[in-house]
Amino acid sequence: MTVAGPDGLPRCTWASSSPDYVAYHDNEWGKPIRDDQGLYERVSLESFQSGLSWITILRKRPAFRTAFANFNPQVVAEYGPADFDRLMADVGIVRNRAKINAAITNAKALLALDPGEFTELLWSFAPPERPAPLTSEDIPAITPESIAMSKTLKKNGFVFVGPTTCYALMQATGMVNDHLATCISR
Repeated sequence: MTVAGPDGLPRCTWASSSPDYVAYHDNEWGKPIRDDQGLYERVSLESFQSGLSWITILRKRPAFRTAFANFNPQVVAEYGPADFDRLMADVGIVRNRAKINAAITNAKALLALDPGEFTELLWSFAPPERPAPLTSEDIPAITPESIAMSKTLKKNGFVFVGPTTCYALMQATGMVNDHLATCISR
């Protein structure tokens, strides 16, 4: 069941509580991303979101982009102790030791792969198209594909990528279409 946004158009139930959510829902969520850097940014942000509200991450995204060199994995993989300390002191981002370390570790893991391999790896877990969900209760938090993605990423040296984080990544990057059946973005 969708809800009417401020413009009266039907959107997924989570998408109408703030202008930030409306813009993210309409312009980004569920749109395919098929490049290593774009996917690295989304993996990092989904990891930072763990345990927090997505709106917190969305509103801090400009600061995250500045702090993490626009999520350029070549730059982030070179971050050392001084960079870590700078990030821990940056009030514009989520200052969580494990999550900051994960962003750096995951940049290194991505660079251990061939160019484009990260994108191919993630998209290899995209499930076949399935019926559109009718309500938010029809949307899973994890799937067999997100469990498999999580295990594979961990085997490749990635951290902070559990099955729920992987499923949120799949939703955000268009690997699955979880817009509700009557949503304008479906």
